[in-house]
Amino acid sequence: MRRRASAVIVREGAVLMVREATRSSSGRHDGPSYLTLPGGGVGDDEDLDHAVRREVAEEVGLHVTSARRLGTYPYTYGETACFLVEVLDGEPRLGAHDKPCDCPKMIALEWVPLPEACSLPETPPHLADLLLALQHG
Repeated sequence: MRRRASAVIVREGAVLMVREATRSSSGRHDGPSYLTLPGGGVGDDEDLDHAVRREVAEEVGLHVTSARRLGTYPYTYGETACFLVEVLDGEPRLGAHDKPCDCPKMIALEWVPLPEACSLPETPPHLADLLLALQHG
């Protein structure tokens, strides 16, 4: 079981999401794309709070000033702890893929209106519930 941490970053009613490409049968990241929250794996000796701060810095180049755990939701290989985070002002920038590759997995950043983020086909139901709760205060 693998642990992950993800971040919900909201500005003006939209949530920051990372567009990633799936791996095709060729082994390259040139398959269909999908949207996901910034986040990733938690290191063996790392706590969840540190992991979400590190992942936000790596994937979207923003500095987290506070993180509040919203809940946990399952994913294919384990579970993801989801945090509502506040970040310093600044524009997000797409981070580098963690492996040298001419076919990066992370391909874009998008601000998605919160209602739309709740209903994306790739949004896991448990995450959709967390986002809906945020939307309704």
